[in-house]
Amino acid sequence: MKKPLISFEELMNKVRLQYAEEDARQIEAAYLFAEAYHQGQKRKSGEDYIIHPRAVADIIVDLGLDAQTVQAAMLHDVLEDTACTREEMGEKFGAEVLSLVEGVTKLDKINFNNKQQAQAENLRKMLLAMCKDLRVILLKLADRLHNMRTLGNVEPEKQRETARETLDIYAPLAARLGIMQIKSELEDLCMRYLWPQEYYELAQQISSKKTERDAFVATVVEELDHALKPLGLKYEINGRSKQFYSIYRKMQRQHCGLDEIYDLFALRVILDEDSHHCYDVLGVVHSIWTPLLGRIKDYISTPKPNNYQSLHTTVIAHGGAPFEVQIRTREMHRVAEYGVAAHWKYKDGKTDKSLDRKIAWIRMIMEQEADVKDSKELMDNLRADIFSDEVFVFTPKGDVIVLPVGSNIIDFAYAIHTKVGERCSGGKVNMRMVPLSTPLKTGDIVEVITMGKGPSRDWLTIAKSSSTRNRIRAYFKRHMREENIKIGRSMLEAECRRRGYPPKELLRTEWMATIAKRYSLVGEEDVFAAIGCGELTASQVATRLLVCRKEEQAEAVDPVQVASAPDPRFTKAVAKAGSVLINGQAGMLVRMSKCCSPVPGDPIVGYISRGRGISVHRADCVNVVDGERERLMEAEWADVIAGRFDVSMTIVADDRQQLVADVCNVINNSPNVNLSSIGAGVDRRSGHAVVNLTVDVDTVETLSALKRRFSQIKGVIKVERKVK
Repeated sequence: MKKPLISFEELMNKVRLQYAEEDARQIEAAYLFAEAYHQGQKRKSGEDYIIHPRAVADIIVDLGLDAQTVQAAMLHDVLEDTACTREEMGEKFGAEVLSLVEGVTKLDKINFNNKQQAQAENLRKMLLAMCKDLRVILLKLADRLHNMRTLGNVEPEKQRETARETLDIYAPLAARLGIMQIKSELEDLCMRYLWPQEYYELAQQISSKKTERDAFVATVVEELDHALKPLGLKYEINGRSKQFYSIYRKMQRQHCGLDEIYDLFALRVILDEDSHHCYDVLGVVHSIWTPLLGRIKDYISTPKPNNYQSLHTTVIAHGGAPFEVQIRTREMHRVAEYGVAAHWKYKDGKTDKSLDRKIAWIRMIMEQEADVKDSKELMDNLRADIFSDEVFVFTPKGDVIVLPVGSNIIDFAYAIHTKVGERCSGGKVNMRMVPLSTPLKTGDIVEVITMGKGPSRDWLTIAKSSSTRNRIRAYFKRHMREENIKIGRSMLEAECRRRGYPPKELLRTEWMATIAKRYSLVGEEDVFAAIGCGELTASQVATRLLVCRKEEQAEAVDPVQVASAPDPRFTKAVAKAGSVLINGQAGMLVRMSKCCSPVPGDPIVGYISRGRGISVHRADCVNVVDGERERLMEAEWADVIAGRFDVSMTIVADDRQQLVADVCNVINNSPNVNLSSIGAGVDRRSGHAVVNLTVDVDTVETLSALKRRFSQIKGVIKVERKVK
């Protein structure tokens, strides 16, 4: 898989074939400029640093981008890593090239307090950069691709971290932009570092059958070529093996081995003709081989959001082997491989208006996410809206609406127009009335009934798309401010009382002003309104108020006096300070109970143990439910949690071989999960296999995701957390 290193002479030969003479001279000048400034710098491999910008430029040339982008590829690390000034670069290569280089540099400069915040803000910055100049992101993708190609030169931990980030963000972004050439290579490289054993085993298995597969491909190519010749069309046929990561994911989803994957390769027919001839070819394919029902996909009449167009069909060869056939025009193929780069708006100085339409979704998403402050919510929203799988549904007039998987009539209504969403009162799917929360499937025909007078607050929990939820919040914020203030104040006062404090004691003007500033709001009425419309929770604000109260008390108390009189209940506690609030107080020393292993996000209570301080239990733990009620103390997780938490689990499943291996495989492929212990046996009464294991995780979200993955394992009946 390692790409050969291109020399400067080889690269310039490619450049001179594609670019005007003056452009080629400027590209050469950019290379020599970068080479001089990077003189003496080395990569982790020990090679001269200049090989990296040279390789990035080569990728940009292959994408067919303009000469300014190639120059920026040569220069993209010069401002950040050398003594070169922006004035010098601007004077030498012009404002456009300088802007591109600065755009790439800014994506790498800001440091954050935690990985999630860094990922969310970097993704937001990349999307904003795309709105401004798409070439910046194409440069960043090329930069990441070469770094992934040479990732073997860094330490293993850094390899896994970079590969995970690439698989989470960069590969899906390349797919959303339609650049499948880069997306596919990034995914295979990520698999190599995240799951090396599976990668090399798969490579070995596929390689061992190469001769047999090549012979089969040659046979079906010849058969199809013979059948197509009477049509008198101009075309080419080639065979294409599926990428490793795609095969691996299918094996995981279907819980099967390589021998059970039937579409390991595809035939591709590329026509020089108009798109309607693709359907003629499809008819010929189905006349010589039997098509599999349900496996015919028409992306020509209904293109994907990244503008991908092709006909796909899976057929059975005469020997019984299934394989896929893809049919497209040459222009469709160019778009499929290079995505937005195939319609480059800067090429020859011409503007491609269709490109503006193709990336309009970026601007829409950024407008809708502009007010999201929480990094976790931002990351979840962007992943759901940009990187999720999609369903294609139709209006009664036949217009296609693309939505995230799981979307319902509310999401559909808002996707048509905000006003339609706000007036939605019901809906029909395929001419039948269904509840608003009904998930939509590809091919559904959806009709919205618009007799409502505004959205319901319940829709905030029903809507799948973050853009829908944001527009619902905006409605409440815009039309119901006074009501939101009243509702928010009432909710916050109730939360204060629940925690055992009179509202007047906590809702002090100076503390509310501090909280308003924290959330970029103007004053306390804005805080109440934010709670009322769902932007903030009463629990969030009450927690911050208690922090303000504690800080004021700490300033008023003599620390020496406090130190001389410790509370004996807490002297033997062993948990991290600040991870749990007891009666609203941060900083108390507590310990996590091993009987129920609470994880951040679980409902919890504190229990005063004799001689052992405060133990934190899950609220449903039998050891506290049946305990002495006077020993219970109110407990909740603080805003920021640090650390790892042990969780014991039991999996009950049909008894079969490889069950434990499948369980371990899920754990290995789950981020932020480590296996502490595992054991398995058979329940003699039921005959079911029982797997007992302990894992350590960081949050309840991680645990919930792990439980979902366990439940998807073939034969699993139930997955439970254990209470000792």
